[in-house]
Amino acid sequence: MTHTNSSTLSHKGKHLTYEERCQISILVHENYSNRHIAKSIERAPQTINNEIKRGTIRQIRRQKQGGKVYTYTYQVYDPKLAQSRYEDLRKNSGRRPKWVDSTDFIDWADQKMLEDGWSPDTVVGFANRYNLFANELIPCTTTLYHWIDSGIMRTKNIDLLEKLSRKIKNPSQKVRRNKRVLGTSIEERPQSIDTRETFGHWEIDTVIGNKTKSEPVLLTLVERQTRFEVILKIDGKDAESVDKAVTNLKERAGDQFEYIFKSITSDNGSEFSGLHEGLSEVLDVYFTHPYASWERGTSENQHKFIRRFIPKGNSMSDLTQRDCLRIQQWMNDYPRKILGYQTPHEVFTKAFKKARQEEGLVSA
Repeated sequence: MTHTNSSTLSHKGKHLTYEERCQISILVHENYSNRHIAKSIERAPQTINNEIKRGTIRQIRRQKQGGKVYTYTYQVYDPKLAQSRYEDLRKNSGRRPKWVDSTDFIDWADQKMLEDGWSPDTVVGFANRYNLFANELIPCTTTLYHWIDSGIMRTKNIDLLEKLSRKIKNPSQKVRRNKRVLGTSIEERPQSIDTRETFGHWEIDTVIGNKTKSEPVLLTLVERQTRFEVILKIDGKDAESVDKAVTNLKERAGDQFEYIFKSITSDNGSEFSGLHEGLSEVLDVYFTHPYASWERGTSENQHKFIRRFIPKGNSMSDLTQRDCLRIQQWMNDYPRKILGYQTPHEVFTKAFKKARQEEGLVSA
């Protein structure tokens, strides 16, 4: 058998076919060398060598002679067996998708996102922080979003409120000067508060339902370092209601108030006009510039969580203080990426204890 100008280039990257395996079988049976077989079918010698090893099977032959049975073994290349083994290997080739082995994680993640309202990033971060599953079973945040987009999860994009509502804001807005001055400007607030280095510095704001004048509203306070939230229902968006709520908060905190509250930052709304007069003797009060909501960015982000339970335009008349506490507890038990996937409640407790230790009130 003679071939001229033979080359393996045309077969590079292509697998052997069943017809080629039949040719190999014939040539092996005729005792051709592997190199000669390779040249005959224009394949690399190593390809033929590997193929014959994979497709060779041990055969047994028995022969009866003189009343005795003699057993002989021999090796033979079987093209059908070789093709079958090749097809089996192809079925199992390729990388096994991680989600195939991650059913326990997927069930848990769906429960957290659908029932508890967690984000995909919180799910991944919390699972990693507390070693809830083997590392190889926990995807990265990007992969989990891909699983959601691909329909692998029960969770759909419509269930991810933050993903649907996120908007990119223009950061190049100019700060307008205050038309009225209620107290110390945020420009004078110490850098240690801006950088959240110290505990006990709060932002205060209101959340409205519908815009009816007599409608009750929520008064919210969030501790900047720990993101711990306090939610109070008040009678209206006016100074008297805010002052009354703050006074009640001081009474409830008692002797602990000065360790928990060291400063409060609010906007220049008329409802906060009494803060400086009512609190300046026990803590520092700062006021932001008008139309500069980013100066109270912590409150703005916290309000997104509240809106999951109370959409804009919904009346708050039937909202009870127990409802407020339920929302507050959910927010304070929600693991945050910014806190290393700890909850605000955990971090607040540690920070408050540390503040008391520094004052020598409790032992380390």
